Amino acid sequence: MSYLVLARKYRPATFSEVVGQEHVTRTLANAFATERVHHAFLFCGPRGVGKTTLARILGKALNCEKGPTAEPCGACSACVSITAGNAVDYYEMDGASNRGIDAIRDLTEAVRYQPAVLRKKVYVIDEVHMLTTEAFNALLKTLEEPPPHVTFVLATTEPHKVPVTILSRCQRYDFKLVPSARLHAHLTRIFAAEGLTVAPSALSLIVRESGGSARDALSLSDQVISLSLIHIL
Repeated sequence: MSYLVLARKYRPATFSEVVGQEHVTRTLANAFATERVHHAFLFCGPRGVGKTTLARILGKALNCEKGPTAEPCGACSACVSITAGNAVDYYEMDGASNRGIDAIRDLTEAVRYQPAVLRKKVYVIDEVHMLTTEAFNALLKTLEEPPPHVTFVLATTEPHKVPVTILSRCQRYDFKLVPSARLHAHLTRIFAAEGLTVAPSALSLIVRESGGSARDALSLSDQVISLSLIHIL
């Protein structure tokens, strides 16, 4: 059986599991509770702090068979397919690789059609600041007035490069680096779940070197575990 890296094994599945972004998750959960969920979101912040993870959770919240709900079940076909990355109506697009006007025209053409399986089509454009000016212009009208069955999530590490015309059409959320204490507690729980003991000094070093990125902290933890096993062998 292939090894599943910690960042994937312990990827948050609900709003409440996301570490260090309570100002974002609380607001999104309230939006579902009051049935005031926006059609376009802009997730801004450093890499590795949960932007694309939260986009997936949002996709599940919109499409869960028990929803729309702020607490997706994680067990229905919609939740399972989005988690597995094979949902036909949930699209993750890399803005750096699909930055031209042709890619965005294909997207705006596709949004017109009803979802094939899910309740909502969800389009996630990561590193959206990499789109060309022409591509941004092609996206404007659809972003302003998308069909009712479509939700957009744009993610970026450099919001200052996103045109004001795009910013004004999205509900913006600014993600923060995860505080050291929160990251320390998060890693402690994961090491315990893995049945491993780590020296406090080693844990503090991982937290420090991760620089507030939960993903980097878990990647470093994988390296530490591998190194420890090599020494044991």
